[in-house]
Amino acid sequence: MNTELVTRALEVVGNPNILVNIISRRVRQLTSGGGGLSRPLVAGTENFGNADIALIEIIEGKMGWEMLHPMDLPQPLPVKKSRKRAA
Repeated sequence: MNTELVTRALEVVGNPNILVNIISRRVRQLTSGGGGLSRPLVAGTENFGNADIALIEIIEGKMGWEMLHPMDLPQPLPVKKSRKRAA
């Protein structure tokens, strides 16, 4: 992977963990073969690896993602501790 491309893509995404997930999913799509999703969304990628192609797609805005907001879950009930009785 090209470090310059990683740096530029990280500026777009903002979170390195999310960037890794996006790239890994896209690389899987590119290597799967067949179908519309397995073709690069950018031109001139003959000399690039699949990870670099995914980074270029992110930088050029050809790929998007959506951050899901966590749901408001109810708070768990407190666990009551039982007291042991002395015999």
